[in-house]
This record gives sequence, C-alpha cells and structure tokens, in this order.
Amino acid sequence: MDTTDYAHAGPGSLMGRILRRFWQPVAMTEEVDQRGALPVRILHEDLTVYRGESGKYYVVDFRCAHRGTQLSTGWVEGECIRCFYHGWKYDGSGQCVEMPAEDSSFPPKVKIKSYPTREYAGLVFAYFGEGEPPPMWRCPELERDYGVKWTERNPWPCNWFQRVENAIDGSHLAFVHSGSAFGRQVTVEVPKFEIEETEWGMRMTSYRGPDNIRINEYHFPNVLHIRAPVLRDGVGQIPWPDLWNWYLPVDDTHSVLLTARCAPVVGEDARRFAELLPPIKYYNPADEHDFLMASPREADNAVDPVAAQDYIAQLGQGPIADRLNERLGQGDAGIVFARGLLRREMARLERGLPLKEWQRKTDPTPLPLPPGVPQNPDFAPAR
Repeated sequence: MDTTDYAHAGPGSLMGRILRRFWQPVAMTEEVDQRGALPVRILHEDLTVYRGESGKYYVVDFRCAHRGTQLSTGWVEGECIRCFYHGWKYDGSGQCVEMPAEDSSFPPKVKIKSYPTREYAGLVFAYFGEGEPPPMWRCPELERDYGVKWTERNPWPCNWFQRVENAIDGSHLAFVHSGSAFGRQVTVEVPKFEIEETEWGMRMTSYRGPDNIRINEYHFPNVLHIRAPVLRDGVGQIPWPDLWNWYLPVDDTHSVLLTARCAPVVGEDARRFAELLPPIKYYNPADEHDFLMASPREADNAVDPVAAQDYIAQLGQGPIADRLNERLGQGDAGIVFARGLLRREMARLERGLPLKEWQRKTDPTPLPLPPGVPQNPDFAPAR
C-alpha cells in the first residue's frame, strides 16, 4: 500500500484504518434530537444515528436486514428503533428484538452492525475500529462550566485531507484571509514556524513578530484546536472562542467538518454573543458554491468570510488535491511535518507494528493570541 496516500480513507486503506482507531464524531446531538433518527454517511459508511428515550445515542447500520429500507425513516421505541416498512425492531447493539409477522424464534438470529457510541460536547461520537475503544476525547476548553457553547456541521464537496492541511497551513492567512478583519489582525506578515511533536500530535507556533504569536494544535490524526474569532462585529472585549475541529471523509471526494466550540464569555457579552451567533453557526459556503467560485472577492462580504475564503482556496484544488505535482517550500512546514507523522504511522501499520500511543490533551492553558485581542488568562471571569 502507498504510505503517502493520505487522501483515500475507505475501509481497508491505511489511512482509513488509522482514522477508525480513534473516536470520531458522526453528528451534532441537536440534529438527532430534532428528528429522532438521522441518516449519516461518514468514513465511506452509511449509518443510522438515533436517540433512545433514556437520552442515550446509538449508531447502527443504515438499512433494515429484512428488505433493505432506510432505518432512519422509522421511529424510536424505548432504546430501540423500529423499521418503517414491516416493523422489525432493533436495539442499540443492532440485535433484532421483534418481527411482528414472524415466529419469536426468528429475531435472535438477525443482527445488524452497531458501533460503540458516546456523547461529548454536543457531538455524537462513534468508534469504528476493532477491539476495545481507546479513551474518549478530552477537550478541557469545552468543559468549562460557563461560556457560550455550540456545534457546527459543514459538508464540502472536496477530499477531507485538503481541509486538514489548510487548517495547519500557517502561510495562507496573509493572502486567503487578507480581506477579512481576522486576516488583517493576525497576518502582519508571513510567519516563521516552530514545530514540535507532542504526546497528542503536533504543536505549531507561528511568529509574526515578538508580540504576535499564534499556536495551532494538531491532534493526530484529524483534529485541530485553535482560537479564532467567529463574529464579524465582535461582542464587547472578549477572548476569541476555542474551536475544536474534526475533519472527516464522507467518501473520497466529499468531507465534513464537525466542530465543538466555546466562547468564554458571561453576562451581557454572553447574551449578545448568543443572539448574533445563529447566522454564523448555520452558514455553509458550499451553499454558495457557484457564486463564490465565480466571484472570490465577494467572500469578504459573506456571512462568515473566513469560512468562505477557505472554501474557495480548497475547492480550487479540485475534489482531491494533486500532491504529485505540488512544490512545497519553507512556508509549508506544518504540512510537511504532519505528513511525516502520518507516513510514519502508516508505515508501522503496514508492517504490523503498533502505532504510537497517542494521548489526549489535558492541559487547559490558553493559547496565546495576537496583540490587541482580549485575553482571559485564567478562564474564570468574575460573574
């Protein structure tokens, strides 16, 4: 197998096998709660996500084992989901527990796929690997007992890995985002980089001046933690929210970003922030694809300029970026380093060796921000 094939993550591929060894989000809890059961495609698999009456979430196969209809069109009964077509009922383990037209000896013989499931920070996570799941994700910034917290889901028609690489590309900000307030504040100049491997992935420090330092935390293999603004006009003097972004393949040419975020604000700032947030939360530049690709400068006026600008850059690479003909340089240090981590782990997997025991981050120390941006050093504002 090709240990430089980061883009393809189908079942059996090296990259796909690595992604399946980690807890991955599959949906926002609010999406599932609104519908009871939700059809989802992630990691090249079609799934059904539903919420039992106890409040627990389950991830099972997309189709009923009887006649193959879509399970999410059915309804939830207790901790089970009943098929819309002929009423076959499955529990959260995928075991069929009832077939209204059949003898009671038949249901125990039928079972569909299911996956270990957890709810965390407003997202439904599933584990698609073999054996016991690893420890669940921990994101200290999302566990504050204050602040405005929210989740977002953005599917885009491009490969998942170019979205990961964009997230750790510190050089593009000075150009892609030059028309946004975020870009003008952060990108005084193209940065110098300092990169180190950590127990959870990679820390990249970008220096744009002695008082302009930003840190991106890449958590192996597909997670990024940053602090960045999300509102165009701001809300008082507040710190930037923490963004925890999971980038996932839907299939080879489609991907989805599932993200959990927390703005450490209280009082009147929190109220105003929550009021202004919905347009940003539900904006997806993919809905304006033709317009944005034909008029890229109009991204500066989008509901979320940063997302729109990133969309143009990444979709401009095509459905799957051509890495054979690219020309990498010093400004691509983060991308080169991250690919090295992936190549190393893919090579170990190919040889049947254990991967590094990647640990989840537990240090809640706030990431530094550029000058002029309000900071909140102790994450515990007075109420």
